[in-house]
Amino acid sequence: MVRLLALSLLVWLFIVCSSALDVSYDSRGLKINGERKIIMSGSIHYPRSTPEMWPDLIKKAKEGGLNTIETYVFWNAHEPVRRQYDFSGRNDLVRFIKTIQENGLYALLRIGPYVCAEWNYGGFPVWLHNLPGIQLRTNNTVFMNEMKHFTAMIVDMMRREKLFASQGGPIILAQIENEYGNIMGSYGSNGKAYVEWCAKLAQSFNIEVPWIMCQQGDAPQPMINTCNGWYCDQFYPNSKNSPKIWTENWVGWFKDWGMQDPHRTAEDVAFAVARFFQYGGTVQNYYMYHGGTNFGRTSGGPYIATSYDYDAPLDEYGNKNQPKWGHLKKLHEVIMSMETILTNGDRRDVDYGNMMSATIYTYQGKQACFLGNANWNTDFTVNLMGTNYKVPAWSVTILPDCFTEVYSTAKINNQISIMEKLPNEADDEKEPYELKWLWRAEHPEHLKHGPVKGSVMSANKLLDQKVVTNDTSDYLWYMTSVDVTKSDPLWCKKVTLQVKTKGHVLHAFVNGKHVGSQYGLYNKVQFTMEKDIKLKLGTNTISLLSATVGLANYGARFDEVDVGIHGPVKLIGDKGSKEEVVKDLSGNKWTYKVGLEGIEEKGLQKVDSRHSSGWKTYNLPSNRLFVWYKTTFKAPLGTDPVVVDLMGLGKGTAWVNGHNIGRYWPAYLADQDGCSISCDYRGTYGSNKCLTNCGNPTQRWYHIPRSYLRDDDNLLVLFEEFGGTPLNVKFQTVSPVTICGNTYEGNALELSCQAGSLISEVRFLSFGNPKGSCGAYEKGTCEASNAASFIKKACLGKESCSIEVSENVLGPTGCHMTEKNMLAIEAVCHQQFY
Repeated sequence: MVRLLALSLLVWLFIVCSSALDVSYDSRGLKINGERKIIMSGSIHYPRSTPEMWPDLIKKAKEGGLNTIETYVFWNAHEPVRRQYDFSGRNDLVRFIKTIQENGLYALLRIGPYVCAEWNYGGFPVWLHNLPGIQLRTNNTVFMNEMKHFTAMIVDMMRREKLFASQGGPIILAQIENEYGNIMGSYGSNGKAYVEWCAKLAQSFNIEVPWIMCQQGDAPQPMINTCNGWYCDQFYPNSKNSPKIWTENWVGWFKDWGMQDPHRTAEDVAFAVARFFQYGGTVQNYYMYHGGTNFGRTSGGPYIATSYDYDAPLDEYGNKNQPKWGHLKKLHEVIMSMETILTNGDRRDVDYGNMMSATIYTYQGKQACFLGNANWNTDFTVNLMGTNYKVPAWSVTILPDCFTEVYSTAKINNQISIMEKLPNEADDEKEPYELKWLWRAEHPEHLKHGPVKGSVMSANKLLDQKVVTNDTSDYLWYMTSVDVTKSDPLWCKKVTLQVKTKGHVLHAFVNGKHVGSQYGLYNKVQFTMEKDIKLKLGTNTISLLSATVGLANYGARFDEVDVGIHGPVKLIGDKGSKEEVVKDLSGNKWTYKVGLEGIEEKGLQKVDSRHSSGWKTYNLPSNRLFVWYKTTFKAPLGTDPVVVDLMGLGKGTAWVNGHNIGRYWPAYLADQDGCSISCDYRGTYGSNKCLTNCGNPTQRWYHIPRSYLRDDDNLLVLFEEFGGTPLNVKFQTVSPVTICGNTYEGNALELSCQAGSLISEVRFLSFGNPKGSCGAYEKGTCEASNAASFIKKACLGKESCSIEVSENVLGPTGCHMTEKNMLAIEAVCHQQFY
């Protein structure tokens, strides 16, 4: 028995030791156990989805051709209160990394711990700001001690769970700091010293995998400096011994409240990726591959929306964003088929002029070629090794054997999906229920009885909001009083209350009555409120409610950006007249109260709130400030992602079964101008290119993860801050109803509905020379007559089908063209319930 146990132990030790990976690098790439690898990675941030979503997201990423998943580590999510930690639920970092490992993928862990990421306060906990003597992201002992403590904790946690590659885990790269080179100059010599300290700190952990520093051109060795941006083909690291790494390939862009929807075409993303590998890149990461949702109060900015879709290959809800997902998948397959020759072969570049080039890799008698055309407008025909190839403008053609054209970034040969929001249906009938609403007002007691209960502090000055709240709430009350006598210069005058605030929303009350509300714009959050008020003899109370919409997350000293009412706060009598009287209240005694009674004290958003009484069923108010609404609803049938349509509401926060699904603001419309009817992929991309949704609500639909829902009744609670109506609220599912494909001969077209849906109808089909685009196809002058019957037989009634696009399969077209025949198809997916 002892010998058997010893043998078992030896076997176990052999398995453990043999699974450990040696990760190193040279100028040509990252090396796993001495073999150079191409790393195709995608960003998925664990707190922007749920643990129940992680396996499917990672599976789809792997299916899409990725071999690595990247994530930041979010300090403020894990340590919201100093030395109090949260690694549960969406914050379960270990579970997320292990899910990556279970799917056979590598992990890139960007510890930071500053992350930017359009995340509240850049990922820093606000309590850092309030530590005596601290200066963030510089050579400051107080900050560096806190950063070291948290970073060491994360490293020790990963090591304890054996998650570094050197222990047999999936983590092959780690990052310290983040994009510091962009703003380092603002910190002078202390910035340089801080970077040196970061590098030494990282090395001290001895994790036996390489460390990177993105956007850090002077990264100390052995840190590997890397590139972030739309295009990184012309980036080269600061050491000839380091590989060319692209940590953030921005596949789209984030959205602010008031901003249109940004899009980046599949063709342009593929062009950027192909160019990167053409010019020697070997590690590339999509930012984002799945953007997800800024649940709760996690969005930064300020004014960054709750949706973090990012126009990523997997959309906010986890659906495949076609054609981007499929077009990139095919690119990944081609690049990975060339892995050995790209990472080991000799490279030769040929310049044809006019931004047209060829790159030829040669290794052990084999060749692989790229034809890159970076000209915005002109197609080129070039001769490569005796054969002519037509290369469209702003595209890369890949020939894995330097002869056969296998992939062109400008030619999409895969499915296009049009996502739709669908009502809950069963047997073609709407689910028979109507939402029944309860409501109650948010009654701040201090407006009537004075600031006693819940007051946190008083000061004879206006304090910064994040100093007082420690970011525990969006809301902070600033309260003071003014005594008026008959001899007061303000008495019997027309009085204006003037408040200068640095964001982001302001509600003003005088003597318990609301006198006005105002908010800034996403590109100008500071503003001045001026409201005419009436003062009474005796004591007048002035209560100002300041609300934040995410804290700054980027820029030099972003942590020092003022938030809240910094003043001055003035009472102005007969404003604008020669007899104007001004009383500055900025130096008054101000009392501060954090949060709202309904949230912080009564917990009305909770399923088990003890304050169940007080809700009313009658006289449902509309367009009233500070109102709570709640209702129950049945979960939509099926497995498709669920959203709630909050059209008709103003601004506030929504909870489902006690889960905060984020800030909502459908009343904030996107800018009217700047949108495009069509989008030309050619030419350099920027966040103002290819915009849609002009003049509509910035965000109307809000994601409810399926794991938040119960089989029986579900509770929706809304805190409405601005005023609106809940009568238009609807629960819907998101699904690709219309699916299209336009594929050239010689390729296979794969059509797929979402799980639970079947292809029920073919609306358009033509194999020959069809014209138009998805939703607006037209037949050309010639086509194969037998194609329709073959494809309908192959696809109807199925969740997915694959079609070989050729005359041998679909029949002769009778077309006589220089271009290849094309198949265009438009089909319908219909959800099935069992």
